[in-house]
Formats: sequence, C-alpha cells, structure tokens
Amino acid sequence: MVTEITRGVKVSVETSYQPEYSSPSQYHYVFTYRISIENCSDYTVQLLSRHWLIHDSNGSVREVEGDGVVGQQPTLEPGESHDYVSGCNLKTGMGKMGGTYIFERIVDGKQFSVKIPEFNMIIPYKLN
Repeated sequence: MVTEITRGVKVSVETSYQPEYSSPSQYHYVFTYRISIENCSDYTVQLLSRHWLIHDSNGSVREVEGDGVVGQQPTLEPGESHDYVSGCNLKTGMGKMGGTYIFERIVDGKQFSVKIPEFNMIIPYKLN
C-alpha cells in the first residue's frame, strides 16, 4: 500500500491483479485498485474531479480526466473517509498510475490539488 498526505487529505492505494479478466496472450492485463481518502484536515472538503496518468511498461501513457470518482463527488467532514474500488487495463504485465484529485473546501469554496501517490501494477509471477 502506498500513502500520501496533501493539505490534510490522506490518499492510500492498494492494487490487485485480476487474472480471471486478463488475457496475457492478447496483451490484456486487468488490475483493480482500492483507494481510501481520509480527511485529516479541520475543514469539510468535497472531491470534485480526478486526473490520472497511466503508464504501460512499453512506454505508452494514457491520460484520464473526469468528475468525481466512480460516479460520486463525496463530501468529507473532518475525520471522515471514503473508499472505492476501480480498475485499469494494461497492454503489458507491468505499469504504474498516479495523478491528482481536485478538492474544494466547503467553508470558502477554495479549490486545491491533492496528490494521488504513484502506484505499481505488476502481475504476481513477474515478482519471482
């Protein structure tokens, strides 16, 4: 698990390879990732959008942007957290992702960027 805290927002990521949805002979590798977002600040915040960079080990990079996460724009009071699971497909058995969330402080409408820590996605047998 990797974790990063930016401006009082803690983001933790855990990954898992999904062999039942993957087809290595067709260069299709599926990974899921579980993200936990915890508001460690003194302010109520809302997640507005996300921006990802997805890297395959063959050098290709994809960029993904959008509102919220898995169809939600959660509002977190101080001490609250929001967990979600999503997925990513790669053309290689190894890759990495990282990016940023845009949050807004409810009290004053100020928007700020929160780092999503870079994490690796590696098929298990590559680690032997």
